[in-house]
Amino acid sequence: MTPVARSAEPELEQLMQQLAERRHGHATFVERQFIKVLDRPLESSGELFYDAPDRVEKRTLLPKPASLVLEQGTLTIRRGKQAYVLAVRDYPQFAPFIDSIRATLAGDLAALERSYEISYAGAAAGWTLGLVPREAALARVVVRIRIAGAGDQVREVTIERGDGGRSVMTIKELPGS
Repeated sequence: MTPVARSAEPELEQLMQQLAERRHGHATFVERQFIKVLDRPLESSGELFYDAPDRVEKRTLLPKPASLVLEQGTLTIRRGKQAYVLAVRDYPQFAPFIDSIRATLAGDLAALERSYEISYAGAAAGWTLGLVPREAALARVVVRIRIAGAGDQVREVTIERGDGGRSVMTIKELPGS
């Protein structure tokens, strides 16, 4: 994938418009975390919810229940009986990473361009966005994010981390969402 060329800009803008028109989403996910010191990936699964413009929830069901909710600049993390509430603005090094998910789902190209060098390939039937952090602090944590989908649906998110690990989340849209 190469950086967005002038000839690809209309396709990328069209994709962002399609994503922006999507108001809700409900999907299942399987996430595999590849960590250098482990022989096998760690696997989790659960549900994802999206409500435009900025509410994203990741509800992990297996192996242990947990939830992450991003809404209006606040990240709420729940594990068992513990809950943590974080203002994204208080963690500027991670705000662009968190915003990459929200901005993609919202079709907010301007927000993505502020934090990432963007590459785009494909068409409506199958597309891929590549996001490389502009800021060195984030690039030490997240080397690259690859988001793949079709039409207005995100189907896979791959995150390559600065420590050499990566995570791959496969997403399946639920009927009627």
